[in-house]
Amino acid sequence: MNSEFNLAVSRSESRRFPCMQCGASLEYAPGVAVLRCTYCGHENSIAIADQPIVEQDFRQTLHQLASKVATQESISIHCDSCGASYSFDAAVHAGECPFCGSPVVAKTKQHRELQPQALLPFQVTRDQARSAFHQWLGNLWFAPSKLKDYARNDAHLAGMYVPYWTYDADTATTYRGERGDNYQVRETYRAVENGQEVERTRTVTKIRWSPAAGRVTRFFDDVLVLASRSLPREVTERLEPWDLANLTPYQEDYLSGFRSEMYQVNLEQGFERAQEIMVPAIRRDIERDIGGDHQRIHGMDTHYGEISFKHILLPVWLSAFRFRDRIYRFVVNGRTGEVQGERPYSPWKIAFAVLLTALAIGGGVALWQYYH
Repeated sequence: MNSEFNLAVSRSESRRFPCMQCGASLEYAPGVAVLRCTYCGHENSIAIADQPIVEQDFRQTLHQLASKVATQESISIHCDSCGASYSFDAAVHAGECPFCGSPVVAKTKQHRELQPQALLPFQVTRDQARSAFHQWLGNLWFAPSKLKDYARNDAHLAGMYVPYWTYDADTATTYRGERGDNYQVRETYRAVENGQEVERTRTVTKIRWSPAAGRVTRFFDDVLVLASRSLPREVTERLEPWDLANLTPYQEDYLSGFRSEMYQVNLEQGFERAQEIMVPAIRRDIERDIGGDHQRIHGMDTHYGEISFKHILLPVWLSAFRFRDRIYRFVVNGRTGEVQGERPYSPWKIAFAVLLTALAIGGGVALWQYYH
């Protein structure tokens, strides 16, 4: 697949959402299907799209992309509110004018071959996200005592729609391995009791291994893969699960007032990650198919058929705070309020906990010896 992009700057189509009452820019209000004016409070309803969200054929799309010309990477915007011209960051297609603050959503068609098909609108407001973050801070074990005050003063939340892929696939896996069945045998051993050597018997569990081979099948639905390189994958994956059953067809209205990224992990790279996510479930299927008390898998070959995908946007509140000359990033699920992120630890609190644990164990051993 051709993954190189022309870096030339181009003028992009963009869209504003003016208030029908005062002309100011409207922003999407999380939790309701309206655009709200931050100046006069007037609301414009968002027309609910009724077109179906259709899965796209993975291999056919890769073939089509291979024959297309390179797309353009940078986005140049002309602001209709103040007349300024400026550029978004390479991977961003929704944000605000740096001169007047007007929300703007740029068209992505000339910058990415595949357009968003669906999204989950924000449900959690900025204030709710900030409250969830402070609660998360308060529940952190072994955190420095002053962390909460530092983070409260330093963290500024920004709402962003983050690009994802979802993949469906029928899988068929042939495997070879071994099945282990437990069995018991009696064995004798010699021990010393009351100063004399004696012979004793005991039951020992052993494993009888036998060859195993077979085939397992599984259908995977909506395997979710982060398509951004701006956020740490290990953090965003802990925000799951997402309520993907509530996806709504993509509409630019939901992006007004928020930042939004275009995908940086392409379709083929995303499926490579999806395969990594599928492997543990396939291994569990193989182990169940082998049966017995223990299983060894020596080889597995998976065929992926009927692969389809969707390109979607998911909402997060994100920010970072500085503590003792280090930056810590965190994200809040814009649907559930789940908070995940990087955090500092207090070495003094950890050392104190270790000391208390050691004292407790030592005291327990001393009591046991005293009474026995």
